[in-house]
Order: sequence, then C-alpha cells, then structure tokens
Amino acid sequence: MPPPSRGRKSGKKSGRRFAAILFFALLGPGLVVFVIWRAAQPEPEVARRFIPAPLPQPPAPVAVIPPKTNPPPVVVAPENTNPPPVAIAPIPPREIKPAPPVEIRPVPVPAPTNTPPPPLITGPRPVETVLEAQVALVRQGICPGSIDGHSGSQTSAAILAFQQKLKLPQTGIFDSETKNALTIMPPGTIAYTVTSDDLKRLHPLPKTWLDKSMQTNLDFENLLELLGEKSFSSPKFIQEMNPGVDWNDVAAGAKITIPDVQYPALPAKPAFITISLQRCVLEVFDGQTNLLLHFPCSIGHIASKRPSGQLKVLTVATDPNYTFDPAVFPESPEAQSVGHKLILPPGPNNPVGVAWIGLDKPGYGIHGTPAPEQVGRTESHGCFRLANWNAAFLARQVWIGMEVIVE
Repeated sequence: MPPPSRGRKSGKKSGRRFAAILFFALLGPGLVVFVIWRAAQPEPEVARRFIPAPLPQPPAPVAVIPPKTNPPPVVVAPENTNPPPVAIAPIPPREIKPAPPVEIRPVPVPAPTNTPPPPLITGPRPVETVLEAQVALVRQGICPGSIDGHSGSQTSAAILAFQQKLKLPQTGIFDSETKNALTIMPPGTIAYTVTSDDLKRLHPLPKTWLDKSMQTNLDFENLLELLGEKSFSSPKFIQEMNPGVDWNDVAAGAKITIPDVQYPALPAKPAFITISLQRCVLEVFDGQTNLLLHFPCSIGHIASKRPSGQLKVLTVATDPNYTFDPAVFPESPEAQSVGHKLILPPGPNNPVGVAWIGLDKPGYGIHGTPAPEQVGRTESHGCFRLANWNAAFLARQVWIGMEVIVE
C-alpha cells in the first residue's frame, strides 16, 4: 500500500488542534457557570448538623444622634414698649395650727466597753477634806481631838503643831503650803467587821460609885463607844457615817465604816514632855527638841491645885483600877454618903481610863478618861487627862525618870 501523502496528515493535525481549542473555550465558561450555580444551592442537611453555630455577639452600641431642631424664632419686642399689667389675685389667709408637742425621750447611751480603768493611786496625795486632814494628822502623831469631820479649835491647834513639826510658817491655818505638805495614803476610812468578842464586851454602866465598884470590869456600854475608841472618833460621827445602821441590833459580821487611824512609829526616842496650861496640850519631844507627839489635854480646874514646873515620871500602869476617895470629891453628895474608899475595876469607863502615868508629885499623874470628847474642853480635879487612845500610846513611849515640864 502506498504511504499516505503528507498533505493528508497535515489536515488531520489541524482538525485536532481546532477541536481542543474549542473544547477549552467552552469548558472555561461552563466551569464558571457551575461554580456560581453551586454556590447558590443550599447546604446539605448533613453538613449543617456538624458545624457549630457561632456564639451570639452583643449588639454594637448605636450612637443616637439627636435630630436637628431649629431654635424657635426670637421675637424682639419693640423698644420702649411696656408689658401689660398683670393682675395678681390676693392669697387668702389660712389658719396655721401649732404643731403638737413632741415628746423627747433621752436615748440610752450604752456604756463603752473599752473604757480604761481609773488610774491607780500609787502614793500619797494632798488631803482634800477635813476628815482626811484629821486622819492624816493622826498618822503624823498629832491628835486633832476626837475625829468628827469638822474643823474646830483642836484641829487648828493640831495644824499649828504640824507646821511646827515640818518647820512651816506657824499660822494655824490650813493654807495651800500646809495642804500640800499634809498628804494621805487613801482611803481615809475602812470597813470594820464587828466580832462576837466586841459584842461580849458591851454591858450597861452603873451610875453610882458603889455600883461601879461591884462590877468585874468597866468596859464599853455600847458599840458606838467601842468603835469611837478604836477609830479615835466621836461616837456621834460614827453614827453619821453609817446612817442605815440600827445600833440596837448589830450582829457579829456587820460592816461599819470608821476612820482608818494609827499612830506612826516614832523616828527617835522621846526625851521629855511639855504640858501647856494655857493651850491645854501635851507634847513630846526628842533630844533635839523635834516634835514627836501632840495631844489635847485637860487640866485641873482649881489653879492652886495645878502642878507646875519640872516633874518626873514615877510609875506607869495600863488598865489600872481606881481608888475612889470621897475626900477628893467634896462637892459630891454621893461621895459623902459612901464615907469610905472604894476600889473600882479597870476598863475604858474607869475614871482614869486605860492608862495611868504617875508623877513624882503625890496624887498627880497623866491618865485616860471615859469621856474623850470632853478632853481639852472641861477641867479635871488636878491631874492631866487625855483621851484613852492617847494615854495608852503615851504609856508605851515614856520611861521612869522622864522629865515632864508643866508650863
């Protein structure tokens, strides 16, 4: 077979090339149309099941722009134009009723829970009352008489003695300098507990010399006397300090407020005693003439029987008995009716009290008394009379042969 001619082969190649160009020319637009059609189709149901829905987003804030408004036209009034008069209707008066009173009740204020306690007193302070001054003077060895919370002549004499003791200006007045020097360790009072032994000591006091001589002792007649002696105080003042106490029915264990007094230990040995007949005081000094003790004192009412000059301590006795001699009491009808001497038993109601300091002049001495409130205010039969608490303390300080100067 003869081979094909070259012209025929060339014609076949040109036909194939034309067909390919036509195919691709039609394929391109077709793919574009298919893609557009496919995108417009809804997604299959299966695909939507597995695609999670997007989270809701908060709406974006919308800026509200107020609408534009045209301002109202401004009306310009013509110049020199007066506005028309406005009729003002009168306001009718109305009755004003007063408001009802409002009850104001105080609102209770709760006590603070963190209130600091009052400061503790750690040392002495200046006295603030007459009672404190009297107690403080006793603690200095200076007796202002029976403590009664009131300033009197014996308290003034005690202040003068205190000024002498501390080398202050001796005015007898409780001035600021003296007040600052006279200090006290509070409190000035104590609660005394009545004991059964205290109550056993109480019994009525006989009135006559003869009946007194027949007693076993001359102890306290009532509780007020006992507490007065223990606190160097007036029984009446003890009663004032305890207004709610029934003194006819006080049992053991009862608490009674009394001044807290005690004499100090003396800083030096007593050297001599002076008794002033004019001032009615007994004072004790050491060897350098420093004042140690100051006591009110009663003296004899008959001047010719008052001893004077230099005397000496001859005897000392505590809780002594008393020899009643009718000759010493010529003014007493009772004494004259007895007709002989009597021996009275010891006790605070003994005529010479709880202590006797005999002097070297027969029949004369320094002693106590059953009536301490009268010391320094009334006179004796010739001896020197002190309150029982002062006589008892002095008896422990003196010594045989000690000089007693009566001025």
